[in-house]
Amino acid sequence: MTTRASVLVTGATGNTGSRVADRLVALGHDVTPAARRPTDTAGARGVRFDWHDDRTYAAALRGADRAYLVPPVGDPDPAAVMLPFLEQARAAGVRRVVLLSSSAIPVGGPGVGQVHAALADGLVGDWAVLRPSWFMQNFTGGHLHAQSIRESGVVSSATGDGKVGFVDADDIAEVAVRALTDPVAPDTDLVITGPEALSYREVASVLAQVSGSPVEHRQLTYEQMRERLIAAGIPGAFAAMLADMDRSIAGGAENRVTGTVERMTGRPPRTFRAHAERALAERVRREGPRA
Repeated sequence: MTTRASVLVTGATGNTGSRVADRLVALGHDVTPAARRPTDTAGARGVRFDWHDDRTYAAALRGADRAYLVPPVGDPDPAAVMLPFLEQARAAGVRRVVLLSSSAIPVGGPGVGQVHAALADGLVGDWAVLRPSWFMQNFTGGHLHAQSIRESGVVSSATGDGKVGFVDADDIAEVAVRALTDPVAPDTDLVITGPEALSYREVASVLAQVSGSPVEHRQLTYEQMRERLIAAGIPGAFAAMLADMDRSIAGGAENRVTGTVERMTGRPPRTFRAHAERALAERVRREGPRA
């Protein structure tokens, strides 16, 4: 049985943050949804929060005893702003932190891996670090991959035949809610995947079968992928890091599945086909069937 918590949710308009905030509100917890352009969640008033503006910290932390933290997107050194924030959070009464990281970034690794290390060293108290694999929503939402699929029926990557345990953002959010509200915190990192590892070619095949429209995987080199990302407006250093992650996938770094979702939630994670079918149904309800 969980007690009522007061939870700050950063990135509350994003892929996982919005889902975490909605679930917490539905469960009866007090929620402060925080984002650079905040919106209200049913029963919870949004507040402005910007990692790079410490004047926004106090209002976001007011009354919170737990926090879900989404690092600043595209920041090559998130620890520079996140560690001072965590010091302030601890002083304000936050006693449990759940951090969103990545399966590709180990404790002590680059970027958010430094924040992971600080939590593991006891900076706040109770903690968990979520290390999800790549999101299924990358192929169906607003990501560059999804845009390319909708516009040209092509998904481009430098992943070769490497496989990834793609995971649904809803499953990540449900794990996050349990980590935030269970009586005993995980006090560890949680690698979160879907139930199967798929190559980008296999993803394209599933999308084609579900949609009834051709979808192909276009293999790029590391350099081509980096330049494609830069052309899409992604800063050079971050684009290089993302392209390098593709190269790691090609080498087998993400070819794994874990039982984290089922262990934490009591049910198996959603398959990519089920996700694609649901995303297509939602699009048809929103836009109507295509001619």
